[in-house]
Amino acid sequence: MRNRLARIFKHGDNRTVMLAVDHGYFQGPTTKLENPKRTIEPLLPYADSIMLTRGVLRNCVDASNDIPIVLRVSGGVSILKQDLSNEDITTSIEEALRLNASALALSIFVGEEHEHRTLVNLARLVDEAERYGVPVLAVTAVGREMARDARYLALACRIAAELGARIVKTYYCENFDRVVDSCPVPLVIAGGKKVPEYEALKLTYNAIKNGAAGVDMGRNIWQSDHPVAMIRAVRAIVHDNATADDAWQLFNELKTNENREVLINQ
Repeated sequence: MRNRLARIFKHGDNRTVMLAVDHGYFQGPTTKLENPKRTIEPLLPYADSIMLTRGVLRNCVDASNDIPIVLRVSGGVSILKQDLSNEDITTSIEEALRLNASALALSIFVGEEHEHRTLVNLARLVDEAERYGVPVLAVTAVGREMARDARYLALACRIAAELGARIVKTYYCENFDRVVDSCPVPLVIAGGKKVPEYEALKLTYNAIKNGAAGVDMGRNIWQSDHPVAMIRAVRAIVHDNATADDAWQLFNELKTNENREVLINQ
């Protein structure tokens, strides 16, 4: 267990830059993730771990790559449904072990119609995973009617930790330090929908400053026109304690160099 967690939270600072590419399990071929292999490959050298489904792992990640895998094991609904909370466990612990997963990820929907199902699923998954020393990451999914405020997120994160999750993925909010203080396990921040790059860097900086153990960012990296520059700028905040302005400057420098290389190659 400690070894698997140390693979995800490394570099001596107990922080992580997790690359989220599991969106297809309910969104299908979402923008700029239509070809997962093409999107993932240039970003892997800068990610501490990657969150994805078994199908994408098998077909789109080179087996020689040693990146820690956070395996998405919940699903069962699509974006066509109004209620996304009706999830179940979709991958067995044996399959996760065969795929050499460093952690398992499952969504919980506190306050939604199928809250009970998702919370019991989390407890059962923790029971199975703990037998083999595999940590479980609980994703505090937010339904359409739920406010992303400190009161709600503290509730959802604490419940996840109480049920045995070793890591919780949640959203940044005002008074986020209160959420951190009330949750006894590391919190990683979801990037959410695509926003301008500076806003995403500011989000990262604020989250780390207020106690997050890292980010699990997807669309705000690979939907950027300069995804490699973006993930490197995020890393600078998470691992090098850069400010949002420092990271923004780095992003623009890397973006400019990238554009120069494209012109030279043309």
